[in-house]
Amino acid sequence: MTYSIDNAPLSARHIRIVAIASLGQLIGTGLATLVSVIIPLYQIMSHPELSSAMQGLVGAMDLLGIVVGSAVIGRLSDQYGYLLLFRLCPLMICAAAVAALLFPSLTVLIVALFVMGFGIGGEYSLDSDYISELMPARWRSIMVGCAKAASALGNIGVAGVCFLIVRDWTEASLWPKLMWIMIAISALMFLLRIRFWESPRWLMSHGRYKEALKDVRRFLGPDVDLPDISSTSAPAPSKMSWGTFLRENWRKVIFTGVPWACEGLGVYGIGVFLPILVMALGIEYVAPGENSIMHVANSVEITLWISCIILPGFIIGLCLMNKIKGARLQSIGFIMSAISLAILLLAYHFHYDKWISIGAFMAFELFLNIGPHLMTYVLPSKVYPESVRGQGSGVAASIGKIGAVLAVFFIPVLLKRWGTDSVLIVSIVVMLAGALVTILFSPFRKDGSATT
Repeated sequence: MTYSIDNAPLSARHIRIVAIASLGQLIGTGLATLVSVIIPLYQIMSHPELSSAMQGLVGAMDLLGIVVGSAVIGRLSDQYGYLLLFRLCPLMICAAAVAALLFPSLTVLIVALFVMGFGIGGEYSLDSDYISELMPARWRSIMVGCAKAASALGNIGVAGVCFLIVRDWTEASLWPKLMWIMIAISALMFLLRIRFWESPRWLMSHGRYKEALKDVRRFLGPDVDLPDISSTSAPAPSKMSWGTFLRENWRKVIFTGVPWACEGLGVYGIGVFLPILVMALGIEYVAPGENSIMHVANSVEITLWISCIILPGFIIGLCLMNKIKGARLQSIGFIMSAISLAILLLAYHFHYDKWISIGAFMAFELFLNIGPHLMTYVLPSKVYPESVRGQGSGVAASIGKIGAVLAVFFIPVLLKRWGTDSVLIVSIVVMLAGALVTILFSPFRKDGSATT
């Protein structure tokens, strides 16, 4: 029996595609976690210490790279195909990590982080496209969500490895050795993609049906066929200019981009400075007279425990995806994240027990990943047609990372000038803004029910 891509039964081949594509999500959050450890280590060895603006610049450089990379590579993939770029992205990340390892200076680190971010930005555009175009229709959103859930493994895995390494250090100048983590992950990504092929749907959109059929069977086996090519014509490849694209899709751009920017504050703004925030909130504890690196190691350990709640958040979100519309799940997640941060603010202001603060932090991560962190990644592939899906996903990811860049740059400035309270208050406002935009710009049918 022969199946089309859309109605084929889920198989081990589908799982392999998702696993390989998901590594882009893993390395993205893994790099953010790595930067969160490098910044306080660099503070220890730097004389004078890095200014708050310089801390923000270091923390934001990979995100700036993601902003540029997701838009540029997303558009290039619509024109030239996915496969070459899908292989080039991990090579770029690996080369930049090697440069930071071999030439350990602040300037090289900043440039390397931008290049790594550029490659990760391409990953964010390409991995969701590959998955959404190759999965059976009934499993599509779930599998795209599963790919996003892999980002939790990046947080947890990199935080755990960093803690195991840093706790035995006596010198902060050893920080470049942490780049081996990025080198290992990116090298694995490239090796797994050697036996990967072009997107069949992209080939179809360019009229290359024979190649599309060959590649779909390479991906999914000889019993899988193209979707109804005899009765329907494939969408024409997009040659839409940026101005035309934004003019014709402005509501979709706002709906998929702005909440992603708000979510970026929680995932990257707070995530990159989580060890520093843990120390600022007084949650971590090190005995007087201990080596300053132990403060970093202890805060990373607490960061690890907080990060462990990310994966359960994704799992709960995936279980709810077929029961609650994506836009509603996203708005609820934003609101509950804001409430969790409000509890954290009260705990800090009134000096509650540190476990209340840790619990509030964990609740924030839980709800952020049940809703916004998961759905901002899933929704672009649902609202944009195939002909502009790469461009649409790239624009959404770019806007999302612009929000993350602003958050990462200004959080250390807020922390230094106005204290920890200001960081938490601004974060609460941004979470509520994400909920409001999601509610106001969600696509609706004529009967008033949400389409997403």
